[in-house]
Amino acid sequence: MSVDAWPIGIIGGSGLYGMEELEVQEERTIETPFGSPSDVFVLGELRGRAVAFLARHGRGHRILPSELNFRANIYAFKTLGVEWLISLSAVGSLRRRYEPTHIVVPDQFIDRTRHRPDTFFGNGLAAHVAFADPICPRLSEVCADQSAAAGAVVHRGGVYVCMEGPQFSTRAESFMYRDWGADVIGMTNLQEAKLAREAEICYATLALITDYDCWHEEEEDVTVEAVLAVLRQNARTAQAAVVRIVESLPAERRPGACPCVNALEHALITDPTVVPASVLQDLEPIVGRLLDDDRSDD
Repeated sequence: MSVDAWPIGIIGGSGLYGMEELEVQEERTIETPFGSPSDVFVLGELRGRAVAFLARHGRGHRILPSELNFRANIYAFKTLGVEWLISLSAVGSLRRRYEPTHIVVPDQFIDRTRHRPDTFFGNGLAAHVAFADPICPRLSEVCADQSAAAGAVVHRGGVYVCMEGPQFSTRAESFMYRDWGADVIGMTNLQEAKLAREAEICYATLALITDYDCWHEEEEDVTVEAVLAVLRQNARTAQAAVVRIVESLPAERRPGACPCVNALEHALITDPTVVPASVLQDLEPIVGRLLDDDRSDD
């Protein structure tokens, strides 16, 4: 296979550092204006579809959630031509009915992070994307349908609390999140979703439940040992689900089918003539098509 665009991206989370069925063509190191991504990108073919895979925490799991260079990761996916981005993430459950080994495909987020850059904009270029519905509805539907077809117990929709970490929750926090109506808790996905929307990439999460955090009086409090035991089983389920998801994605995205494809259409506020040339150059993969349209109207 020889391609120059990789329309489908996969971010592997805790316990999922590769895809067994991926026929690897190359491993590519990508540098971005925002620094280095988490690891090399593994590019190849999965059931006849061009796929770019990235281990979120690096192979060997060496990067903490707060240390992740989210901007570099998403920017690199954009330069590879990724249009669909499937995120796999270990989470804790905040509901009895969401049991370890189940999969939640959330449709909302609550932000409890505090140390993380989460926009490509600034430095002379202002933009504000709509983010009321932070997950691509088309991609999440495919993710839920195909995860269920792969044999997983799937919960459609739900609220993902993104906490700072790396520590797990206090018991008071865990009960508070339940009172807020949250369903699962993790440490990584919100910044990915924000940046993917700015990059006009369709993004959805498979939240793989490993534990009950620390609110459940009948279960042991979350520990790394307990999480790792469930992760191994979750990884097998996730692999099977992702194969089906990749096979089922449309060959092309339709403008208007979701809020992602044209997310920047009316988001840029700054007059392009006053934006520093270095910023425009750095953000060419993100905003280039909009500025090209402006120039063509002159």
